Amino acid sequence: MSFLCALVSAGSSARVATRIAAPRASAMLTYRLLSTTPRLSAQEAPKDYLGDSSSSPRSLGTRAATFTAADEPGKNYDPYKDGPSAIDKAVHLFFLTEILRGMWLVLEQVFRPPYTIMYPFEKGPLSPRFRGEHALRRYPSGEERCIACKLCEAICPAQAITIESEARLDGSRRTTRYDIDMTKCIYCGFCQEACPVDAIVETQNQEFSTETREELLYNKEKLLANGDRAEAEIAANLHADHVYR
Repeated sequence: MSFLCALVSAGSSARVATRIAAPRASAMLTYRLLSTTPRLSAQEAPKDYLGDSSSSPRSLGTRAATFTAADEPGKNYDPYKDGPSAIDKAVHLFFLTEILRGMWLVLEQVFRPPYTIMYPFEKGPLSPRFRGEHALRRYPSGEERCIACKLCEAICPAQAITIESEARLDGSRRTTRYDIDMTKCIYCGFCQEACPVDAIVETQNQEFSTETREELLYNKEKLLANGDRAEAEIAANLHADHVYR
């Protein structure tokens, strides 16, 4: 019983202390907020502005309300001085100048020649780095360039290249099988960049669509035929691009 009486008395005393401390805490909070205002720091403020510890928060609030940015040194710059005036904003708003400018741009395009290309009768220019249909090249003597190093097979991220090779009587290695699954190819050009002898290249031919999937499984003979047909174009593109390689 005595323990319960002690708890009740302690709670009543705590409530009384809270009621007494509440006005003092609010006054200290008001003083702290007013003293840390961004308009005026403690070093730049006049002495009578902050006052001493005996100044009441109400008097501090009255002084802070009469203080303006013009009274603070170095803070009287107007950020809207160099911007558009109110008259300019009103003109753009009521006369719809943005819409009129957009309509004028559309009207200019009406009297210009069209940019449409009538494909396939007209074709646009292609970069020497364009990556299209694959081809295997030969030397001017007719010997195939591929040395069966298999770097293109190793670097292909889609694993679309399959190579088999064998050694010749003179000790050199040449491919017996060079297959590319064009349905897997992502035309990244890694095989062309990895080849040390520029044997496998990507031509500028982009018109090789087929009706069946089997026609897109290129073997060595198909790749060599592509290279023989476009050798002049391939050599010219490699020569134009050698500055950047």
